[in-house]
Amino acid sequence: MPDLGDPEDAKIVTLARSARARTGAAEGAAVRDTDGRTYAAATVALPSLTLTALQAAVAAAVSSGAPGLEAAAVVTASDAVDAASLAAVRDLTPSAHVLRADASGAVVEINSAETLLPETSS
Repeated sequence: MPDLGDPEDAKIVTLARSARARTGAAEGAAVRDTDGRTYAAATVALPSLTLTALQAAVAAAVSSGAPGLEAAAVVTASDAVDAASLAAVRDLTPSAHVLRADASGAVVEINSAETLLPETSS
């Protein structure tokens, strides 16, 4: 299991876990912007609107005027953070790291920009 030494990263994992538990959603997510503010959200599954938890958290940050992201966390039962979620983070800040945690809040993966950006072929 990866070491989660940064208390601010632990905070967004806790917020993501709380968002998921509060709504009973498939996923919960939280992001921390470059000003230190945090935004949490859960999966949105409406007939007219579908967002992953991380997309919803990024949307909350952007709509609040966040200049960029430092980190993101997703609490999920999935074995990976989906591509649409990662794209939302990368659209705003390519260098932000993304934590994936299980339902207990244990971080099982820490992804940096280097591990998430697609390789380009020449």
